[in-house]
Amino acid sequence: MKNTVTTFKSAKESNEKLSMLTAYDYSTAKLMDEAGINGILVGDSLGNVVLGYEDTLSVTMEDMIHHGRAVARGAKNSLVVVDMPFMSYQTSVYDAVKNAGRLMKEGRAGAVKLEGGKEVSEAINAITNAGIPVMAHLGLTPQSINAFGGFKVQGKSEEAAKKLINDAKAVEEAGAFALVLECVPEKLAKLITESINIPTIGIGAGKYCDGQILVYQDMLGMFSDFTPKFVKKYADIGSVMKEAFKEYNDEINKGVFPSGEHTYKIDDEVIEKLY
Repeated sequence: MKNTVTTFKSAKESNEKLSMLTAYDYSTAKLMDEAGINGILVGDSLGNVVLGYEDTLSVTMEDMIHHGRAVARGAKNSLVVVDMPFMSYQTSVYDAVKNAGRLMKEGRAGAVKLEGGKEVSEAINAITNAGIPVMAHLGLTPQSINAFGGFKVQGKSEEAAKKLINDAKAVEEAGAFALVLECVPEKLAKLITESINIPTIGIGAGKYCDGQILVYQDMLGMFSDFTPKFVKKYADIGSVMKEAFKEYNDEINKGVFPSGEHTYKIDDEVIEKLY
């Protein structure tokens, strides 16, 4: 069954958990879709795990559109959410709506995601009024990493916790259909989840969120530059890939590959006539 924003709303109401993963290409999205994952996020995390940037700030609209289209081709039932990259919505409400529209029209997104709370509520409201579903994102918002002074757990003080709660209510009121909570203490995430009527999707926010999301390269052991505490490795695909690459390289050097079973034949008579 096709997952939509209504699916997410119904899951919250019926206390059913939602699953999400990131993806950036057709083949991976197709596998996730066939596995029954509810939502696929084309995250600007592609800057780190696909393009090799140190952060997400260099990711462009063209990057997101390109990868969004690829994922959308592979996801038949999963809801495809595409990140709005840095400075695609912060400059003005007009820019926010225009760029969200591009992600839907050119990137084939089913929804867009943007970071921030009360300060982006006007943009969320305008985007949703244009008929574009918005997923909000609070807590550790990677596009604000310089302002945070690094990758740190958010909402640990009373003041910061109250702000997160107020921001969650603000994005819900502005029209967001779901909210990602990243690197938030579990008890605070639980309180936020109970305080709003839209589903929360946790990443490093504990088990009480309405759903969970991970970067797929992290959960498969494919990205070794940095592994956050909240990541559970479900398989060590990275090591399997590396060993396969090494074996391939060795077999080429030894003349083992390609063998007869991997080559095409031609009649010797044809070859003789070519000399």
